[in-house]
Amino acid sequence: MLSVTPIPAFGDNYIWLLRQDTSSEICVVDPGDAAPVIELIEREGLTLSTVLITHHHQDHTGGLSTLIDCYAPRVIGPDNPDLAGIDERVGEGDEFRAMGRLFEVHEVPGHTLDHIAFFTAGIPPLLFCGDALFSAGCGRLFEGTPEQMHESLDKLAALPDDTLVFAAHEYTLANLRFALAADPHNPDVAKAMEECQRARELDRPTLPSSLAREKRINPFLRCQDAGVRQSASAHGDTDSSVATFATLRRWKDSF
Repeated sequence: MLSVTPIPAFGDNYIWLLRQDTSSEICVVDPGDAAPVIELIEREGLTLSTVLITHHHQDHTGGLSTLIDCYAPRVIGPDNPDLAGIDERVGEGDEFRAMGRLFEVHEVPGHTLDHIAFFTAGIPPLLFCGDALFSAGCGRLFEGTPEQMHESLDKLAALPDDTLVFAAHEYTLANLRFALAADPHNPDVAKAMEECQRARELDRPTLPSSLAREKRINPFLRCQDAGVRQSASAHGDTDSSVATFATLRRWKDSF
């Protein structure tokens, strides 16, 4: 059975660790910092076999060169020639096997142009989406356009509802505060805020979420909802889903 656990890094990053319960081999996703990964490997006698990279930002790649020097893992990441250390450069529709599972690659530009997500079917399906999709939020548009990000989120939202969403940051409470403003009459948002506040008080992660839950609470996946559009209309254009998304994203950037 494949287990997924977080390795906290920096203030709010999660480096996701994948492990089959019958093996000491592990895979990590977006190791922005090598130190906590190395500490865990050495403490538990593990073998780093694979690293998955979703995009080029330093807080997702900063530990990669050290991990390569120490353990020489297989490194799978986006087809970005400026990103060093990638053994297998992958894009939309590519597949590969890791940790006994078949993974699909989805290109999800918006936060960055090279951003990809990794999806593996199973019980349950798993999605490693970096900074594209957060619980109750999405990444800032540093390189892409609102049209690109809206399309990327639609692509992820089309995956099975029971997909577990492993985003790379513990941003959930801040995102939910915005969701309460953007979707104020949604009881699922208020319920999620209570649940996530309790989790954080106990120093537990709010992740993974699920796509079914995100469709209920994430305003960036609810751009066609009348309540969301009404709230967003006070901040900009809501004539289409893409326009509503762009307005929501600008609003959130200064929220």
